[in-house]
Amino acid sequence: VQLVESGGGLVQPGGSLRLSCAAAGFTFSSYAMSWYRQAPGKERELGASIYSDGGSTNYAESVKGRFTIARDNAATTVYLQMNSLKPEDTAVYYCKAWRGLWDTYWGQGTQVTVSS
Repeated sequence: VQLVESGGGLVQPGGSLRLSCAAAGFTFSSYAMSWYRQAPGKERELGASIYSDGGSTNYAESVKGRFTIARDNAATTVYLQMNSLKPEDTAVYYCKAWRGLWDTYWGQGTQVTVSS
C-alpha cells in the first residue's frame, strides 16, 4: 500500500496550493479519504474528508470556505485545493485512507509553509 502526497511548498499569505495524494495497492474507490495536518508542537488535526463515492464531504471550521477536497477514483488520487492561505495553515499535511476504525493507511506527509 502506498499513499504519496505532493504539492507542498512555501507560499505567501493569501496564496494558494493544491496538494495531491496518489494511492496504490488497495481498492481506492472503497475507502473514504481525509487530509490531516500537524503543526509544530501541536496534535494532528483533521482538515477535510471525502467519502468513497465523492458525494459527501466535510471540513473543519478552520478551513471551511477556503479548502476544497476532491477525489478522482479513476486516477486513485485525492486532492486538497487550499486558497486564501494563512500563516496558521503552516503544517505537515497528511492524507489518510480509511474504511471503518481499524482499516487505515497514512501517507508520509508534505510540508506547507505560509510566510511572507
